[in-house]
Amino acid sequence: MSQSPDRVDRRVWVIAAACSCGPLMSGLDSTMVNVSLDTLSSAFAVPLGTIQWVTTGYLLALALSLPLSGWLVDRVGARRIFLGCFAGFIVCSVLSGFATSIQLLILYRLLQGIAGGLLAPMMQMMMARHAGRHMARIIGVAAMPVMVGQMFGPSLGGVILGLLGWRWIFFVNVPVGILAICFAWFALPRDEITSARRLDLIGFVMISPGLALLLQGLVSWAHGNATAALSLIASVLLIAGFTWHALRHPVTTLIDLRLFKADIFRAAAATQFLSNAINFGGQLLLPLWFLKVRDASPSATGLMLFPLGLGIFCGLPIMGRLSERFGARAISGAGAALSLIGTLPFVFANAGTSYGLLGVALFVRGFGGGSITIPSAAAAYASVPRESLGHATTSINICQRFGGPTGSAGLAIFLQFALLHAATEADAYHWAFCALASLAAAGLLTASRLPGRVAR
Repeated sequence: MSQSPDRVDRRVWVIAAACSCGPLMSGLDSTMVNVSLDTLSSAFAVPLGTIQWVTTGYLLALALSLPLSGWLVDRVGARRIFLGCFAGFIVCSVLSGFATSIQLLILYRLLQGIAGGLLAPMMQMMMARHAGRHMARIIGVAAMPVMVGQMFGPSLGGVILGLLGWRWIFFVNVPVGILAICFAWFALPRDEITSARRLDLIGFVMISPGLALLLQGLVSWAHGNATAALSLIASVLLIAGFTWHALRHPVTTLIDLRLFKADIFRAAAATQFLSNAINFGGQLLLPLWFLKVRDASPSATGLMLFPLGLGIFCGLPIMGRLSERFGARAISGAGAALSLIGTLPFVFANAGTSYGLLGVALFVRGFGGGSITIPSAAAAYASVPRESLGHATTSINICQRFGGPTGSAGLAIFLQFALLHAATEADAYHWAFCALASLAAAGLLTASRLPGRVAR
């Protein structure tokens, strides 16, 4: 009896389950570490300005490793890299838990960032190879554990800090990680080595530091640090140098910029960038608005933002099937429209606005924001030949990862400017939410350039 073409092979679901273990651990670890920064500051007797490098260093290391993902897939294989990075991530967790100084902790987190930065691209790469036209459905379900980790990470981190101490924030990864590696070892298919190309060393020494400096510059800019301009100028020069180099050597370069000549891939990359900018920008503005305009406590703010996470959680599992039925353009566009609709009440809200209305708006915004990424990513992978999946994975992940800090940094600067010139604090947030709504409108425009149904 032949299998229905609409039915996903069971083997693909097993691969997706095994692949999602790595990003789940990475997301859970990051959120737990974020809630422990104040505790770490006290434990090592250093200021928060120093301790923030525990998270910032992780992000910078992640940026350094991303450009290598395509070359590593072609040269070593996605399965080997995934398992190796997963193992390295767990080893660095153990080392972080045993750290006796802040310098060692930051070093171990840098190494953990290098390993963690490759887990998500490897997951997407392996699923893209086996999911075919069902990519949107598979990645939507596979993203659920990652989302669960990010939603419950802060709560779990708080419980661990209260009962066991900060070292167990890192040790808790070990037993879960070992079980996940064993599962992935048997579940993931053997590697397909598609190329023996040499490492583009010249490109690597330009693009990796360029991306790291870009991320550092954006973070510094958002915090008003004077060094931001130097980091951003240096990053622009390095990325421009890499672009010139990559266009001259398109076959051997780390990132094949020729992919962006295709309308579909270019639209998908722009949609991925704006999707993260919309989500991270909201994560910056929404808590501040509740704290400053509504005068809510931190705990009350966390409860008020719960519908946002619930909306994302409810949207992810069904986005893949809807995308297969109606097409990436319709679903990503609808997601951007919902994100815009969910943002508009905050443009006009004030201290007396009903929380019931705001709760509905947050749910709609979360549902819409979670609907943009998956269909556009599936469209990007479907638009490139199989042998270019490594390059496509690298490019899409860079666009996605840097959309977040770009959006949040830009909105932070805009908000600071508005606070200086607006008549009231509420007016400043009004204009900041106007800017966030503009990002959602831009996402709607890029989503309109995506194709209909994926037929691969």
